[in-house]
Amino acid sequence: MPNYYEDVYAIVERIPAGAVTTYGRIAAMTPVPNGARGVGWALAGLPPDRDGEVPWWRVIGAGGHITNVDNAELQRKLLEAEGVAFDAEGRIDIGCCLWEGGLRRGRRAPRRQSTT
Repeated sequence: MPNYYEDVYAIVERIPAGAVTTYGRIAAMTPVPNGARGVGWALAGLPPDRDGEVPWWRVIGAGGHITNVDNAELQRKLLEAEGVAFDAEGRIDIGCCLWEGGLRRGRRAPRRQSTT
C-alpha cells in the first residue's frame, strides 16, 4: 500500500503555477487520515530533497488564508511571484485561482476502496 504522504505529494505536484487549492480538497482526493489536518501533516513532513518538486505553497486554508505560520511570509512571496493576488486582509480570492483537481465545487471525491 502506498504511503499516504506520497499520495498527498502526488496531488500537490499537479497544482499548476498561479493556482491554489485547499487542504480539504486534497483530503477529499486522497484517503488521508484526519482529513485536511492529515494533509497539513504530510506537507509539514515534506523531505528537504522534495521541497522544490512539491509546490506546498499552493495549498491554503479553505477561507483563502495562508495557514502555514512558520513559512507564511515565504509562502505569500512564492504565490505572488506566480501571480496570485491577495486582498488587504491577506486573503486569496479562491474563486479566481482555485485548482479543483477533478472535483467540482462543493463535491467530495469518492473514497478509494481498500484492496486488502
